[in-house]
Amino acid sequence: MSLQAKADWIAVDWGTTNLRAWALDSQDNIIAHRSSSKGMSSLEKDEFEPTLLELIGDLIRPAGKTAVVICGMAGSRQGWAEAPYKTTPCAPPALKDATTVRSLDERLDVRILPGIKQPDPADVMRGEETQIAGFLSENAGFSGTLCLPGTHSKWVRLQDGIVEHFRTCMTGEMFALLSARSVLQHSLSPKEMDQTAFDEAVEQVAGRPQSIATSLFGIRAGGLVAGLSPQSARGRLSGLLIGAELAAVRDEFDLSAVILLGSDQIATAYQRALARLGHKSEVINAEATTLNGLALAYSSYSKVSS
Repeated sequence: MSLQAKADWIAVDWGTTNLRAWALDSQDNIIAHRSSSKGMSSLEKDEFEPTLLELIGDLIRPAGKTAVVICGMAGSRQGWAEAPYKTTPCAPPALKDATTVRSLDERLDVRILPGIKQPDPADVMRGEETQIAGFLSENAGFSGTLCLPGTHSKWVRLQDGIVEHFRTCMTGEMFALLSARSVLQHSLSPKEMDQTAFDEAVEQVAGRPQSIATSLFGIRAGGLVAGLSPQSARGRLSGLLIGAELAAVRDEFDLSAVILLGSDQIATAYQRALARLGHKSEVINAEATTLNGLALAYSSYSKVSS
């Protein structure tokens, strides 16, 4: 099908730093997939609609309404329009829970899915709930542990398809900050990572979580006086941070069989760390589950819009 074919609906994942959109036909087949670096953090409220139209405007039908179903940070207080959180325990949000946005372009019917909040211990998610919905669309009534690794990793306990409890770990952001803006930046390889150093660090900090306090600067010192290579330094930093995360969540979540919603090197690192500690895990493509979740929401569009 031509890229200029018109979409029956548009699926959007609008994050803090990136925007991804899919144009789909009536059978949920992808007509086009486009992305932009214009995430929520770079936009004012009146810039969201023009940004979306710049990305997918040529794919919208000239007459009638085209549904746009959005998940992620576009629904935050600083986003396009605030979509109030659902509260745990709850099922992932559906289209009936979405906030309708008043758009200037009359061709658009924009719905933003809400995130989920947890009052105690306080935590929130936006976007991940749609990935969870997408996973559940093919695993109805699932009970167990999901991990959504990333800048802010989410650990989620599901019981019969209900989000009962979740926790957020800033491991990805901590790695980015330490590797790019701390004294450790002088010790790390830009990309290459020694897997043995990673494994050893995971095992060390999982057994003695408090050791991370003194082990971080040891990466710098190891490079200066003990021959620690830049590749080993990068592996050690990653292993210490992910290992500390696993130690932090193991009393709240069953780690014996974890579903990892991811598809990149981060998900692979989490799978390796879990295996090092004797836990099984399965990696499922996160982009596919996001799109499945948005499609599941859109499936009730005719009922909600009528």
